[in-house]
Amino acid sequence: MHWLYVLFFIALGGLGCLGNAVKATNGTDKVYKDSVTCTDSACFGTYSGPEFINGSDVAHQFSNTMAKQVGIKLKEFYASGNYFAVDFNKIQMQTKGMGSGNVNYYLYIPFKKVIEPCSAYTAFDHVGGWNHKPALQARKNQLS
Repeated sequence: MHWLYVLFFIALGGLGCLGNAVKATNGTDKVYKDSVTCTDSACFGTYSGPEFINGSDVAHQFSNTMAKQVGIKLKEFYASGNYFAVDFNKIQMQTKGMGSGNVNYYLYIPFKKVIEPCSAYTAFDHVGGWNHKPALQARKNQLS
């Protein structure tokens, strides 16, 4: 089992609410879909399909889908007067089949209750790469 090294970080801005579907452009008509579920405790989901289509890392793009859904859920919490943040220490990410051409990519992003509105998150995004460690310290420096 390989771990996908993707750093998630807090970001500002609006996010859409639809999951992604990737249409293969390699001569087939198959559409690969990802699935994200959000509850009051976490967002989680999987992508199963090709890693790359015509050089585009479609499997890694599942991170964008997850970030959108997490942002939407955080905004819902905040709007209802419930304040939450992402529990970074409990994020789970894994890939199976990476490097084989087809991958099963799983993400679990839990929430934690916070008391103060200013401690809550209202958006979420990611940065990083597929099969390499992100430049964590550089990103932290950019955000401070």
